[in-house]
Amino acid sequence: MQMTLDREFVREVARAADRLAVPLAARPDEEPAGVSHRGLAHRVKTLLAAYRSPDSTLHGSGRAIAAMMTHLAALRALQTSSGLFAGGDNVQSPPDSAFTINDVCDAHILATGAGSELREVAAALAEIAGAASESLRTGGVHTPNHRWELCAALARLHRSFPDGRLLDRIDAWLAEGVDIDAEGLYSERSANYAAHVSNPSLLLLADVLGRNDLLDAVERNLTATLDLIRPDGTVETVHSRRQDQSHTFPLAPYLPHYRLLAIRTGRGDFSRAARLAATCGVDDPNLLAETILTPDLCRELPAPAPVTLPRDRYITTARLASRASATAHTVVYGGSDVPEHRHIRSGLACDPTFLRLFAGDAVLEAVRLSRGFFDLGPFRAMDMTSLGDGRYRLTETLTAAYYQPLPPTERRADGAYEMADEGRFSAAMSFAQRPRDEVTLTTRVDVELRDDGADIRFDMAGPRVPWALELTFRPGGVVHGAEPLGEGRWCLGSGAMTYRVGEDEIHVEVGVHAGEPLAGPDQTDFLRYDPGQDYTLLGGTDAMNGEHVYVGGFAPHTLSVSLRARRP
Repeated sequence: MQMTLDREFVREVARAADRLAVPLAARPDEEPAGVSHRGLAHRVKTLLAAYRSPDSTLHGSGRAIAAMMTHLAALRALQTSSGLFAGGDNVQSPPDSAFTINDVCDAHILATGAGSELREVAAALAEIAGAASESLRTGGVHTPNHRWELCAALARLHRSFPDGRLLDRIDAWLAEGVDIDAEGLYSERSANYAAHVSNPSLLLLADVLGRNDLLDAVERNLTATLDLIRPDGTVETVHSRRQDQSHTFPLAPYLPHYRLLAIRTGRGDFSRAARLAATCGVDDPNLLAETILTPDLCRELPAPAPVTLPRDRYITTARLASRASATAHTVVYGGSDVPEHRHIRSGLACDPTFLRLFAGDAVLEAVRLSRGFFDLGPFRAMDMTSLGDGRYRLTETLTAAYYQPLPPTERRADGAYEMADEGRFSAAMSFAQRPRDEVTLTTRVDVELRDDGADIRFDMAGPRVPWALELTFRPGGVVHGAEPLGEGRWCLGSGAMTYRVGEDEIHVEVGVHAGEPLAGPDQTDFLRYDPGQDYTLLGGTDAMNGEHVYVGGFAPHTLSVSLRARRP
């Protein structure tokens, strides 16, 4: 069945492109000082799309062509003798240059598909692409998603300038297999890189190479992402292994992928996600070029599938569970990489947040648990188990050691022992050869997800050490029932409090089942979040902004925390 064009969507993407392109065309000879190579290529592509689109105010504009040539001259000036681009902290980077060449090659298709007035633009684009081709063909990468961005650039180069060697190199990269797990998450588990790199790159490769398996990978990722969409129109990132793990990420960048696959497959759930992604308007200036290069994007969406509530999902590979209802959306997370690798490191999932709760405008951004145990940092589950019926168990055992004298056979007269890392610090002590006296703290967190929130039970077993549970609420609300500590901080003992935003509120109630009484507002020395020595040694932190409510005490302890969403 042939679908009709979505004229309003076409007009929206043209307006988004014009917001970037019209000011550039108004000053066509102005040198784009300080703009990166990626920014320059992006501008050229957007100007070309606007020039070609009848819905753009720059359709057929000579000033747009002049602005393109000014930007192409600046882009060529940033190209080094290797064909790679200068700029950024990744020096002589094939993948960083691939981002730019992808836009250059798309722009080349737009320019060659128009009239002779763009011949000079097309020639300049071809020169830039040709200069980079060999370095991209032979170059390497340093993150998983870079492989697919680089392959997409090679495929686009082959599309415009056929060369079998480019296809051979793509085959070598793709032979490694796409890094997507059984649940549909890429290995970096990043919304940012899925939306901006892996999905668009694999879609392009599927189209150029005729590889349906790559299209299937994108569809699987988009299916998984459906259960990561939060009520505020963002995508869950707590499980990410990249920079977005500590930031919110909007659904909007997923718009072209949900839209394209909804149109091509008829999936109503993808259509619903595409409509949600466009709720706040279409702002991406790149979309106009995409609609010209992929006309299917301009067709009307199929009917959206209704939302089914309540809805539960447990993503086993990321150890991420959620329950969504009409009242609350709750997320439980136990998939940190830190317990296994014993380091805070770029490329690892490090966020210690283990629960979030959305109740309309009232949002509990994070629940975290700090402990004063050898400064090994906040609770990060080593294991997460589904107990059935919306119940999950998160567990962690931390161990630190005191070391005995070396055995006689390991002693040295010169006292020069091996410099070694024992997990907390390094020293010339030959730790591996010494008997150990271990001190252990075991934490178990049981969570039961409910339609209106969650019930949490904490069991901390081990030596007497201070702990602080931090509840971080999104700013904009009012705290009732907790003792103010100043500067957006409160103390909650055994009892209840509410956090209210408009008519939406989150009710918190704490009960002690075993252990000492909870800390009062006079014990502020440990009523705080401690990121652990991996951060503090370098003067850093991963603390969150917001309104902080603390519950604290001394282990061993058993307590319960009830979280309830209340909405009109």
